[in-house]
Amino acid sequence: MSREQPATRSEFKVWRKFTTRWADNDTYGHVNNTVYYEWFDSAVNAWMVEQGMLEIRTGDPIALVVETRCVYFAPLEFPQDIEVGMAVAELGRSSIRYRLGVFGEGLTAAAQGEFVHVVVDRTSRQPAGIPTAWRAKLQAIS
Repeated sequence: MSREQPATRSEFKVWRKFTTRWADNDTYGHVNNTVYYEWFDSAVNAWMVEQGMLEIRTGDPIALVVETRCVYFAPLEFPQDIEVGMAVAELGRSSIRYRLGVFGEGLTAAAQGEFVHVVVDRTSRQPAGIPTAWRAKLQAIS
């Protein structure tokens, strides 16, 4: 099996900046793997809120995470500014697969992965179709 190659900045449509925190470093002196998943979650959901797609406390439908994965290429550490790039890789009837890249300084990803949301009814938690207004915004970053 061949190793996945790091993405380049040109592969992503939306960007979110973060700064590493002292608590992000682990015993080995680099950002712990769990922090990357926090960045993925924050980048996707902040974009959805900004786009008016997600009202966290009362909105219906909502989007639940059903799958994530991350591949690491280079260490990041505190203190460091990073950017998370995001694009929609696939749109289903009720699912959205995002592709994400984590970049320090440089043109290739230090890490990259995927994040899958399923759009569900807030009360029943049963899959719901992606609303038309959401779909247009998601297609714009495909």
